[in-house]
Amino acid sequence: MTAPDFSAEQVLEAVLASVDDDKAEDIVQIDLRGRSDVADYMVICSGRSSRQVAAISEKLAQRLKDTFGIVCKMEGKETGDWVLIDSADVIVHVFRPEVRDFYQLEKMWLPAGTAAARAPKA
Repeated sequence: MTAPDFSAEQVLEAVLASVDDDKAEDIVQIDLRGRSDVADYMVICSGRSSRQVAAISEKLAQRLKDTFGIVCKMEGKETGDWVLIDSADVIVHVFRPEVRDFYQLEKMWLPAGTAAARAPKA
């Protein structure tokens, strides 16, 4: 098996651009390198409704497939409350705001006392 001709950072950049283009809110990126073998980065963002959460997720998966040939694993799209998109190097969580507040993934993954790394506005 050959190594991909793109980096985790390039996938992260594409993920951030995609969710921003689709008007996701409160976009946070978390560097997992050296802390987890699951992925290099995690991105957490919110959509205003179940429909927007599903749309953000679907478009992201399609853009990653078109750009990098990555076939993402996706869970939760049916309900649209919380969708997990696994692109291997970058894991993306798209929430409705109430569900995001309930689970508080940022608190679980960010070191104590660390502010969330907000994605820069393009």
